Amino acid sequence: MIDKIHPLGNQEFKTVSLLIIDDDDIDATALRRALHKLKLLNPLYRAKDGMEALEILRNGEVPSPYIILLDINMPRMNGLEFLEALRADPELTHAVVFVLTTSKSDEDIIAAYREHVAGYLLKQRMDSDFMQVVSLLDHYWRVIELPINEK
Repeated sequence: MIDKIHPLGNQEFKTVSLLIIDDDDIDATALRRALHKLKLLNPLYRAKDGMEALEILRNGEVPSPYIILLDINMPRMNGLEFLEALRADPELTHAVVFVLTTSKSDEDIIAAYREHVAGYLLKQRMDSDFMQVVSLLDHYWRVIELPINEK
């Protein structure tokens, strides 16, 4: 099930869709509120695990360009398994992924960077710096060029 949270954002800037892949409703809601507080109305989608995320990405339900915010600890298909499948898929390998998780494990951090994530952020640090991280993401997608996958 796809959960589309926001309509299209401000058209003055390039529109970048955000896909949150996280099974925790509280964390997903906190991220949505932070985006809204900064008046970022990018199209926002959510999947509750890696399998659901792959399905909606492969079906083209998340418009390009997009950035993925990925949790590691999820049921069915965790974040690292999702990254492996994403990078193995020629249609999806270009995706920009930021890991946003509670896992401080060196193994998880190394495994995520092996799959070419753009950054690894700990949710524990998000309490005090949450708005700064969301602001960083806003600046990131406004400055860089993201690939657009035309199907």
